Amino acid sequence: MQITTLDFWSNLLDKLYQWSITELPGILILIVATFIVLKAFKAFTNRLKKIISSRLEKKSEADSGESSKRANTLMNILFGVGRVIIWAIFVMILLKKLGVDIGPILAGAGILGLAIGFGAQELVRDFLSGFFILLENQIRTGDVAIINGTGGLVEDIELRTTTLRDFSGTTHIFQNGKINTISNMTMEWSAMVFDIGVAYKEDPEQVISIMKQVGEDLANDPDYRDLIVEPLEVFGVDQFADSAVIIKARIKTKPIQQWTVGREYKKRLKYAFDQNGIEIPFPHTTVYWGEKINPLKLQIEKQLNGDSQ
Repeated sequence: MQITTLDFWSNLLDKLYQWSITELPGILILIVATFIVLKAFKAFTNRLKKIISSRLEKKSEADSGESSKRANTLMNILFGVGRVIIWAIFVMILLKKLGVDIGPILAGAGILGLAIGFGAQELVRDFLSGFFILLENQIRTGDVAIINGTGGLVEDIELRTTTLRDFSGTTHIFQNGKINTISNMTMEWSAMVFDIGVAYKEDPEQVISIMKQVGEDLANDPDYRDLIVEPLEVFGVDQFADSAVIIKARIKTKPIQQWTVGREYKKRLKYAFDQNGIEIPFPHTTVYWGEKINPLKLQIEKQLNGDSQ
């Protein structure tokens, strides 16, 4: 059949007319429905972003800028993945409407996806772990945390990696998928725990009274009172060590301020102990002699120069 003949064009126009009546409305509806779904999904992600941002602010007491940044990161990922899925469904339905057999395409895509999945499963695991670290607000930039046994300041949190800098300045980069444990030391509030050792001869009640007084003075100091969340808690005698009685106490502070407050408290407590004659012991040894296990007594006699020889 030649394209120049009248019958060819007549049959072509007739088929096009039939197709426009039977298939074109469905395609137009599909296009409109796809755009409506995209708009609705975008509105849903924007609404969800506001909810997550609000919850992050309440939970972490972070500023709105940090919470908005975290929510934007999560929602952009979610919207990107959802948009790809919506467009993939649209293309599959459109090809079906156009009479294209999508069976081989689906089979090929499945094989390709399986191969990529096996090759990039570690990368996918890192991204998923990073997504949930951000979503659950487990750690934030600026927190002091212990990750897989390594402690330091959290400098950056990405979807694939988390960067930690320790006290010596060494940078540690962790794959999010390989993070097994996270201990956040600055979530909402921090605390400094004191194990104060005093000599066995000291009165524990007097020591506890001095510790509380020092804590009260520190809490009333204008330079430190804004850093302290709750007054000093003294739990009492915690253990009998080799050379000291250990009294345990704790003071709650704002995040990351526990070391500043703790050092100042220890300095003031040292001065208070010196003023009140409280001994802070150091390890020493007592020597015993003889069968009766009596302490060995040493007597030192000083010979004067004027003594006769």
